[in-house]
Amino acid sequence: MAHVRTRDGEEIFYKDWGSGRPVLFIHGWPLNADAWDDQMKLVADNGFRGIAHDRRGHGRSSQPFDGYDFDTFADDLNDLVNALDLRDVTLVGHSMGGGELARYVGRHGTGRVARAVLLSAIPPLMIQGPDNPEGVPEQVFEDIKNGILTERSQFWRETAETFVGANRPGTRATQGNQDAFWFMAMHQNVQAGVKCVDAFARTDFTEDLRKFDVPTLVVHGDDDQIVPVEATGRKAAEIIPNATLKVYEGGSHGIALVPGDKEKFNQDLLAFLGD
Repeated sequence: MAHVRTRDGEEIFYKDWGSGRPVLFIHGWPLNADAWDDQMKLVADNGFRGIAHDRRGHGRSSQPFDGYDFDTFADDLNDLVNALDLRDVTLVGHSMGGGELARYVGRHGTGRVARAVLLSAIPPLMIQGPDNPEGVPEQVFEDIKNGILTERSQFWRETAETFVGANRPGTRATQGNQDAFWFMAMHQNVQAGVKCVDAFARTDFTEDLRKFDVPTLVVHGDDDQIVPVEATGRKAAEIIPNATLKVYEGGSHGIALVPGDKEKFNQDLLAFLGD
């Protein structure tokens, strides 16, 4: 398996498919690079080079006890980009991965970046507060952490349902979607699970978004039960200069996984890459 060693000695697993202009996919929590397999094949089949990595603490990457903050994740991403000497790269970040993408731009700039895609992403800020009334109440994040610490296998099974919208009438989400979520989640270590909740709940990416100076596509579902579009996607598209916002009617948090929305996103992604 391919790994890149980070500046602090951790190993980051990655997949590298195809050839051409690179497209680097950044997964959400609590998933790993496998969540992007459909899109990896899509871009590789269409003349691009697809790359996806497992965040530290997830999947096949190192599983340290510390380092679960967005500055560290962004620096890990920078280590990967530099090690593979990626240039003119399109960064695609889902959910928490959108925060990783934003902080990468904030800390390392866009010198190697051609364009960006934020899919069901957490920026600018998730947690509810006086300046963010549309956000998610703090107790929700505490309940997530308690669920992980109490019985994480069952918690992930229950979370899978809302993640892909399987609890909605007329859903096209499959049992396979839910099983895949559970399987990937169980390969995240419990410390990463808990610490990442604090990180994605409280990190403010507003200033990072203001530094975007490349074409950016923001895609979000209006029925996202994990990352509400009014607190995140719509605001991000307003902050990022000249961003394009696409809101999928009835779309869940797992747009890139669920039949119907997955195919729509794939078409939008290819069109954006070809612009």
